[in-house]
Amino acid sequence: MPRPKGLIFVVSAPSGCGKTSLIKALLKNSKNLVRSVSFTTRPPRRGERKGIDYNFISEDEFKRRLKRKFFLEWSKPFGHYYATPKDFVEKKINKGKDVILSLDVNGALFFKKNFKNAVLIYILPPSLKTLKDRLTHRSTDSFREILKRLSFAKKDISNLKRYDYAVVNDNFTDAVNRFKTILNVERQKVS
Repeated sequence: MPRPKGLIFVVSAPSGCGKTSLIKALLKNSKNLVRSVSFTTRPPRRGERKGIDYNFISEDEFKRRLKRKFFLEWSKPFGHYYATPKDFVEKKINKGKDVILSLDVNGALFFKKNFKNAVLIYILPPSLKTLKDRLTHRSTDSFREILKRLSFAKKDISNLKRYDYAVVNDNFTDAVNRFKTILNVERQKVS
């Protein structure tokens, strides 16, 4: 007998931990999993596509939608707004689809508090040195921005105990397999 409602998988990680790549890999192998595409006011990074990676909107448009209660949750890390669209998430879980979201710690904790079917997963780098190397090789941020992201990552990781699961992304294939195991275990729970 299928679940009446879908699950919400909330994935958090410091920048550079492979969160987006892991989510894309999971989506290729799961028919019942859909990704909620967040809205943001930040400019697109090289290779990002509107409506696929993010819904890129102006700050004015963001504030208009915020007033209309278009978003379930929102935050403003690193000077840009990010938010989760309310209707999309609610419609999908009510149809029995599982929704995966990429959120910061505050967004994850909102879902943990407000949705009993939310499962929080935190992706860790093998080490902070590896994270620094990944951010440096990504070549999207200045050295100053990388240092800011590393400082933020240390603070972010301190919230790890508030999550249901942690996945270390030391080897991409292994991390994807650990993720699949978590999804399968959660889907088999009866309460």
